[in-house]
Amino acid sequence: MPKKYQNYINGKWVDSSSGELYENRNPADNEDLIGEFPKSTARDVEAAINAAKQAFDSWRLVPAPKRGEILKKVGDILTERKETIAREMTREMGKVLAETRGDVQEGIDTAYYAASEGRRLFGYNAPSELPNKMNLSFRMPVGVAGVITPWNFPMAIPTWKIFPALVCGNTVVFKPATDTPKTATTLVEILIEAGIPEGVINLVHGSGRVVGNAIVSSPDIDLISFTGSTEVGIDISEKASKTLKRVSLELGGKNAVIIMDDANLELALEGVLWGAFGTTGQRCTATSRLILHEKIHDIFVKLLVDKATKLNVGNGLDPTTDMGPCINSAQRDVVDSYVKIGLEEGAKLVCGGEKLTTGRHSKGWFYSPTIFTNVTPEMRIAREEIFGPVLSVIKVKDLDEAIKVQNNTTYGLSSSIYTNNINDAFKAIRDIKAGITYVNGPTIGAEAHMPFGGVKQTGNGHREGGWTVYDFFTEWKTVYIDFSGKLQKAQIDNN
Repeated sequence: MPKKYQNYINGKWVDSSSGELYENRNPADNEDLIGEFPKSTARDVEAAINAAKQAFDSWRLVPAPKRGEILKKVGDILTERKETIAREMTREMGKVLAETRGDVQEGIDTAYYAASEGRRLFGYNAPSELPNKMNLSFRMPVGVAGVITPWNFPMAIPTWKIFPALVCGNTVVFKPATDTPKTATTLVEILIEAGIPEGVINLVHGSGRVVGNAIVSSPDIDLISFTGSTEVGIDISEKASKTLKRVSLELGGKNAVIIMDDANLELALEGVLWGAFGTTGQRCTATSRLILHEKIHDIFVKLLVDKATKLNVGNGLDPTTDMGPCINSAQRDVVDSYVKIGLEEGAKLVCGGEKLTTGRHSKGWFYSPTIFTNVTPEMRIAREEIFGPVLSVIKVKDLDEAIKVQNNTTYGLSSSIYTNNINDAFKAIRDIKAGITYVNGPTIGAEAHMPFGGVKQTGNGHREGGWTVYDFFTEWKTVYIDFSGKLQKAQIDNN
């Protein structure tokens, strides 16, 4: 019998009020049933929110360094169990074991960083304009945080949100993606083991349509942190605005690598392969466009196609595998539909472009690494997020045209340029409209202690990671202390 999992609400593992369950299967082997998870209802969400709201009153009074000590223990447990968690994650969402190890490591790094931030939630003090008066400011927790996360980084992204929320003194209602509920359960189990009090973290499994909407619409949720598609992010923003709750959105991308004619082509080749086909292209920072200087276009495409066709697609637990499956059948169909769109638009398919359905691929949602050339900036495959192993190659004559093509998208998350010309590198850094720019590196590979996020329709101005995320999970309180012994009327007395 498959294992049946539960929600975690107010310090207890409980069934959904609906009594219904859904299956979670290995995308590399659809006969491998990982478990059955709750189809939760709005009633379950309400119970979780009530628990978090009640727990907030005591959790906010725990000193921030003490809250940080719990997250330090979480980091220790993640370190101890890294290999086990990585293997579970590969089985659940498909990416190769080296990548899931990195996913867990990101959680470890975030835990230790958050633990140290418990001692660095600095306020700012400034001199008063009046005598015998002091001006102070403090960071205060906001309240109950609704955390809604995707399936492609089922450990790293939840930790990016939950750990800062907790160390700042907020409580959390956590809705993970329906494709990766097991990893979310593991994370919550570790938080419990590390000593998180009852009600401070609450886990509610289920669909975005039911559970996600209930979280977003609740007047008792004070802030929302969401990672996912731009379309869903816009919907969340609209619904959350009705209760004026704070919202952080990390959304889509259509990231490009620019390769100039003076670049180290061997280095660039490794970066493009990793950026385009790592995680089967299922990253918001994945390299979806390749902008090549005309002088090196033909030779680089030849090198790239030769390498891409040799990538081993298979089960991520196999150490010889280079690229795993798409997350599910529906996502593979989306990828295949965009390949058809590219062909209809007149792009040239030079690699891949097909579902892998026979032999060792017959039980999973595999797709071949795919490359298009003769792509123009206005084609849909050059403008729309595909979220799969599809790379569109665009030829340009110089850096100015490359930057223009790079910016010709509604997104602005990650970007990259390969060049040995320092002037071109700094011009790209200045002129590319993106939240992240790599020089001589791929578009993927963010570090936990640096801000992460984008511009335009990639988000709404907030950042994950680093010190900046703590601004989102706190609000400022300004304090004036007047010890003059008389009424001072600020600007009136200061004329």
